[in-house]
Amino acid sequence: MNIKSKIKLNNGIEMPLFGIGTYQIKSIDMERVLREAIIENQYILIDTASSYKQEEAIGDCLKKIFEQGKIKREDLFITTKSSTSEHGYDKAIEACNNSLKRLQLDYIDLYLIHWPGQAGNQPSSPKNSEVRAETWKAFEQLYKDKKVRSIGVSNYTINHLTELLSQSIIKPTVNQVEFHPFLYQKDLFEFCKKNDIVLEAYSSLTRGEKLNDDLIVEYAKSLGKTRAQLMLRWALQKGIVVIPKSTNSERIKENCSLYDFEIPNEIMEKLDSMGNEKRICWDPTVVL
Repeated sequence: MNIKSKIKLNNGIEMPLFGIGTYQIKSIDMERVLREAIIENQYILIDTASSYKQEEAIGDCLKKIFEQGKIKREDLFITTKSSTSEHGYDKAIEACNNSLKRLQLDYIDLYLIHWPGQAGNQPSSPKNSEVRAETWKAFEQLYKDKKVRSIGVSNYTINHLTELLSQSIIKPTVNQVEFHPFLYQKDLFEFCKKNDIVLEAYSSLTRGEKLNDDLIVEYAKSLGKTRAQLMLRWALQKGIVVIPKSTNSERIKENCSLYDFEIPNEIMEKLDSMGNEKRICWDPTVVL
């Protein structure tokens, strides 16, 4: 395994197991961060979203990198997402076209529905289910039109996925969710594996909230690695895609230095048993 290792999606497309997340990275910092990640540290997966309001900055940077011959478009895997205000058939089609323009790309490698609920609807509203189905039909069309190479979802629970699988013509390739040793969603992980859906983790480092946990500190020290490296490697060894975000040059380098060690089974098992109740971000289980 190395930084360019990939996992095959259910449509045959290969997705890198490791990449950089861009949530809350300011546009003014984007070119530096992406150059350090892509050029200096060989990251090949970039994860963004329309709601992050930075696709344009990413597009400008990538255009320069491509024009300079530093790397080719086909060597990168770009993920973006439609927001809660971009649900519904027509809005989803328009959203993808707008993202393509902002990113200055001819295609997106992975396009995700960012959240199972629609802006303006209460989480308990049955309208969420109706509009999800419409949105997915648009995603299927975008895939057929080759504007996107693969389609998936984010923050979907087992219930949301079960509903989607019963309605879809094209199966989702990826489900991106919060996932770390303190929110080990084992049932969701097993469901995704059973249905050939790759699980992708965000907030793998708990936004720093649990990095000082005594056991994390102990296990990292025993392996001679940082706490962040331990938590990221834990997911990678399960075949889960990780996209840690950082604007710090040293951490960008540290986060991808995951391939010269392996976590022993006994520590993997202990990390698996840390718990499943520490949700750092949003709770999609409330969305009908």
